[in-house]
Amino acid sequence: MLEHAGMDVSGGQSVYPLHRCKTIHLVRHAQGIHNVEGEKDHSAYLSRHLFDAHLTPLGWQQVDNLRKHVQTSGISKKVELVITSPLLRCMQTAVGVFGGEDSTDGIDVPPLMVTDAGDSNHPAISSSNCPPFIAVEGCREHLGVHWCDKRRSISEYKPLFPAVDFSLASTLIESDDDVLWEADVREKIEDVASRGIEFFKWLWTRKEKEIAIVTHSGLLTHTLAKFGDGCHPDVKSEICRRFQNCELRTMVLVDRSMVGSDSSATDYPGKNPSGEDAPSDVTCTTPDGLPN
Repeated sequence: MLEHAGMDVSGGQSVYPLHRCKTIHLVRHAQGIHNVEGEKDHSAYLSRHLFDAHLTPLGWQQVDNLRKHVQTSGISKKVELVITSPLLRCMQTAVGVFGGEDSTDGIDVPPLMVTDAGDSNHPAISSSNCPPFIAVEGCREHLGVHWCDKRRSISEYKPLFPAVDFSLASTLIESDDDVLWEADVREKIEDVASRGIEFFKWLWTRKEKEIAIVTHSGLLTHTLAKFGDGCHPDVKSEICRRFQNCELRTMVLVDRSMVGSDSSATDYPGKNPSGEDAPSDVTCTTPDGLPN
């Protein structure tokens, strides 16, 4: 029993209801052709030939390695939904890591990715035995100026990724064409962070409790920096550390503002059966009057 009810004995820890939390697996896309050229010369990001950059052969090797990890670690069996940025390199990474098997022979469902989608030189990827995939504009890369961050039209993507939900009729994708990217205006860092925060708020409209998100370095860096405010410096450093290509980090998203409305699926009220005996929480108390 605590002698002083107001004493802080948490040591920096906190307790939060499980049903107000989501487990999120954050993934940065694998190596794209723009990463190779941009690391040699940053001005290469201005090049039109890097438009909607696709994965490199090394990038696909990184995808295969991460796929093995999510399978051996059990993550692939727990993920209920995969959310991806609607840019080629993210969708290639997402379906390669969390999708079904390469072969689609004899399977009467649309594939997640057709053969050689986006100059991939990769077999088709099945949509069988895997969670649903949706593309969301809110988790795109830092917008504007860099041609690698401009997307194609949704009507171009759909034949390449038939089983990915682009939801043109909803708010997930603003329009068929890319109306967000501007050739001469680079999105402000604070706007990237705000967009990322809104994206995480949107996650609370989803019923799924364990979600994989395949996105970009800029979006992750600037958004997580906001979430790191108020944390212990070591924790903030861990949260804000730059993502490597095809790196996965698992985090818990907590609904502190009561945005989520789901009730607990595991809590149990502990009511006693009705009868002659008085309920134990009425008759049995501690000296300070609290239930024992």
